[in-house]
Amino acid sequence: MKKLYDIWKKFGKNFEQGGKLEKLSSFYDAFDTFLFTPQTTAKPNGTHIHDGSDSKRTMILVVMALMPAMLFGMFNVGYQHLLATGQLGCCGLTCALFWKAFGFGLLAVLPYIIVAYAVGLGIEFIVAQIKHEEVAEGFLVTGFIIPLIVPINTPLWQVAIAVAFAVIFAKEVFGGTGYNIFNVALITRAFLFFAYPSHMTGDEPFVRIGSTWGWDAGQLVDGYTTATPLTQIGTTTDASLMPIGFWDAVNGLIPGSVGETCVWAILLGAILLISTGVASWKTMLATFIGGGLTAWLFNQFGPDTAAANLPWYMHLVMGGFAFGAVFMATDPVTSARTECGKWIYGFLIGLVAVLVRVLNPGYPEGMMLAILLMNAFAPLIDWCVVQVNINKRAKRVNA
Repeated sequence: MKKLYDIWKKFGKNFEQGGKLEKLSSFYDAFDTFLFTPQTTAKPNGTHIHDGSDSKRTMILVVMALMPAMLFGMFNVGYQHLLATGQLGCCGLTCALFWKAFGFGLLAVLPYIIVAYAVGLGIEFIVAQIKHEEVAEGFLVTGFIIPLIVPINTPLWQVAIAVAFAVIFAKEVFGGTGYNIFNVALITRAFLFFAYPSHMTGDEPFVRIGSTWGWDAGQLVDGYTTATPLTQIGTTTDASLMPIGFWDAVNGLIPGSVGETCVWAILLGAILLISTGVASWKTMLATFIGGGLTAWLFNQFGPDTAAANLPWYMHLVMGGFAFGAVFMATDPVTSARTECGKWIYGFLIGLVAVLVRVLNPGYPEGMMLAILLMNAFAPLIDWCVVQVNINKRAKRVNA
């Protein structure tokens, strides 16, 4: 490995000031810090942290936490396809059908990953080169999340436009990674939702019925619905007609966005993020508390609708609630940073998400709007928490 590193560094001299490829220094630096752990740390003296770890290593931990949701999502895409086209048969899911489902889902999801990274990182590289700065590492996670939160039937050209819009107008115009106010992945989804609503809601977007790369085209069987459970709840007034049970929602073998259906897979990611200190358990827990309490209050005092009468715990495991609470509400750039502020921020996300679900039947999934709204209020929440602490200390000094 040392010989490989020496060869790489020798090649890197071409990108240094005065080298033949000096103008492409940002490209070299991006691959250098991605492929190799930093070789320098702070001097032995002082209070610095003496560790070669950097932001890219942290981002890779988040990608690892997302892997269970991604892998299950690929399988579920294929499983829903086989179920919708009547290919499971009376024997259920055999080993051969398992791999067929996973292979179909892999081929269906892979283009979204490629498009998200190609467009997003392409823009990041160009901007870094123009500004003569290092390529930021934030899109390593954003590009992985985007394919998980969009319906599997979203046209790729729409995803490309949405990614470009989000990276440019929700990130780069604010100064790049670390300066953006809103979660870039959610801005991508919001752009798709408002620009192309027919591909983001309804019965069609969430189950791939047709072929993938020319493989395994099918036809919808009679009586099968491709609508998500939240969509079905939003179109009925009777909560007793709820299409799935609690464990169905937890296990995740239901229509939905690629990475948002399986709570077990999301839980594995949450454990990794919390154990490594990458994400705040306070924000996660507060989000579930806020959502659960609001849903319970609607159960007691809300209108007589299916969404309001839905058991409070179902709101926490349906749609994108769990995924948003674990992977997007905890975004360190756009969320609250004070410890008390994290409780307030998470609680309000859960509250607003359920409010939107219950009171707006035209938009049954409220998590996206809840997080984006609280992104805007996160700095104010932190400011209020800091001011309260300052006032308390000032009173103790003056007492």
